[in-house]
Amino acid sequence: MTRKTADCRKYPSEMNCTLTLTGEEDEVVRAASEHAASVHGHENTPELREQIRGMLEDADEKVSA
Repeated sequence: MTRKTADCRKYPSEMNCTLTLTGEEDEVVRAASEHAASVHGHENTPELREQIRGMLEDADEKVSA
């Protein structure tokens, strides 16, 4: 399974958020929607989660041991 990344730096915000989340798709969508609600003031709705899902990118698969 391809890991996914959500990176707040790619989306303008008043607080210049620098959070980046990487993991399995469902984990990242869940964490990113909770972050969007608690930090950015969005309502955590199914529509928000689908919007986030559509903005995810494949993660760099390099892992340091």
